[in-house]
Amino acid sequence: MIPTPDLSHLTKDDFIRVYEPAGLYRHGNINSELDIYMLSEDTFLLLDALEDDADHLRTLKPTLIQLDLAQDAFRPFLDAFLEMNHAVSPVFITTDINPRAAHCTEATGRKNNVPLDAVICNLVRPLKPRLSGQIDVLIFNPPYVPTEEEEAIMAQSQADIAGAWAGGFDGMAVTNRLLDELDSILSPKGCFYLVALKQNDPQGIIARMRETVQLGGKGELCAKILEWR
Repeated sequence: MIPTPDLSHLTKDDFIRVYEPAGLYRHGNINSELDIYMLSEDTFLLLDALEDDADHLRTLKPTLIQLDLAQDAFRPFLDAFLEMNHAVSPVFITTDINPRAAHCTEATGRKNNVPLDAVICNLVRPLKPRLSGQIDVLIFNPPYVPTEEEEAIMAQSQADIAGAWAGGFDGMAVTNRLLDELDSILSPKGCFYLVALKQNDPQGIIARMRETVQLGGKGELCAKILEWR
């Protein structure tokens, strides 16, 4: 089992400004109160899925891995098990509209002695055309919570914590934009990991990708929709 990366450098304010409220837990006893900061459940869902697919990812020998909506835990985790059988470490690029998230991700890389590039941008469009057809593994933990459309638009424009969860009418406002880009950014052997709620219609997402996107070698769909709640 690959250990969860060290996040001890992150502060209470980091968790409040970068992570979902679900990632902040309070534990108390009769004499004192202790704040305990934890990654959200969906992050662990992704980590488990990546560990389950470790053999496939090693065989894939990815050279470029994109993590959308900067996920501090994934970069050191992936680096650890990919380098077991990989002569050259992949290039990792993380993107997020939240500057604080990019800062935390870079700090996590330094804390765990692994290099990464954190880019403050909206999804992947600013990275095109240079990275078109080059991304071997794409990991996306989107803002998937159904909200009013105005709330989602405001959350994206303010580029703060709300942008990590406010997903518009069906929770798909941001995810739909990325799905439109998949065919142009993934490599021929590309794999895609996405977190979704039941309200996001995971089966509908898969059907859409089968119709419009060819992922994986020889047109084989290589995507994993991680449904929770």
